[in-house]
Amino acid sequence: MSAGQSEAVLTVPVSEGRDHIQGSADAAVTLVEYGDYECPYCGAAYPIVKEVERTLGDELRSVFRNFPLGDLHPHAVQAAEAAEAAAGQGRFWEMHDRLYEHQDRETTEDLIEHARALGLDVERFRSDLEEHTYEPRIQTDFLSGVRSGVNGTPTFFINGVRHNGGYDLDSLLAALRAAA
Repeated sequence: MSAGQSEAVLTVPVSEGRDHIQGSADAAVTLVEYGDYECPYCGAAYPIVKEVERTLGDELRSVFRNFPLGDLHPHAVQAAEAAEAAAGQGRFWEMHDRLYEHQDRETTEDLIEHARALGLDVERFRSDLEEHTYEPRIQTDFLSGVRSGVNGTPTFFINGVRHNGGYDLDSLLAALRAAA
C-alpha cells in the first residue's frame, strides 16, 4: 500500500442488536459479507462461505448485511425485503439460505412460496413485502456499506478490514486463519 492510502475498514461495527449473526461474539475472527441475493457472484460465494463456516466452526462469527444492487438486479431489493421479513419472524438465516439456493426463483410469487415452505405466517410476510416494512433496515445496511467503501458484491470484511483477495475457499480460509 502506498503512502496516503489506507485500508478500507468497516465503519459500522457489528452489533448484536442490528446485525444478522451466526456464531459467538467471542469467536477469533468475524467475517462480514455485504451481499445481493440476485448477484451471481454472491450465489457462487454462498457455498464457499457455508464451507468456511463448517470448517472454522466456533472460531468464526459470520455476519450478513444487505447490499442489493437494484439497478443491475431487478429482484434484489425485494429479495432483501423477504429475508428481513423472515427475520421479523425469527427465520432470517433459513430465508437467506433459501434465496441463495434458489436464485432463479425471486419473483413475488416465488418469495411467498419460500415463506410458505419455511412455515412463516404468509399473510404477515406478504403484508411486510407490500408495505416495504423493512426497506429502512435494508437502506441502513446499504449506506453502511457505502461508507465502508463497498461498491460491488460480494464484499467481505475480516475483523473489520476489507478483504481484497479472492473468495475461493483456499483464499478466504487463508485470510481468515491469518486474522485469527
